[in-house]
Amino acid sequence: MKNLQKGFTLIELMIVVAIIGILAAIAIPQYQDYITRAKWQDNLSRVQAFKTAIAECLQNNAGTMAECDTTDEVRSSTGALTLPAASGNIASLAYDAAGILITGTAGVGSCTVLVTPDNSSGSSVAWSYTNGGGCNKSKTGVGT
Repeated sequence: MKNLQKGFTLIELMIVVAIIGILAAIAIPQYQDYITRAKWQDNLSRVQAFKTAIAECLQNNAGTMAECDTTDEVRSSTGALTLPAASGNIASLAYDAAGILITGTAGVGSCTVLVTPDNSSGSSVAWSYTNGGGCNKSKTGVGT
């Protein structure tokens, strides 16, 4: 009489649980970084309209950065546009001659990103992103 085995042995189940545990240990931190980078992309998109206003101000003032290095100068050159209010994952926003400084909340690692305009080409404004606050590209998704 043949004795047919049905189901899994204990060792097979233990191997499956160990593999799932290893995969979870790798995947969860990567997923958290992915979520943080997605929140930073939202932060960066919220200042997009102000970046456009800075570029317009530079165009209206023959590329002179000294004429467009404060929020008031950008507003007077382009209309009533100002920096958006700090909310969501943005703790604070500031704009001066250095660029737009975005400071994130604790939910996005309390990182800072400096968005700097460069109009040296004369025809268009290029934007550079610099991470600060001990953060890097894996946290914010920008910079080096």
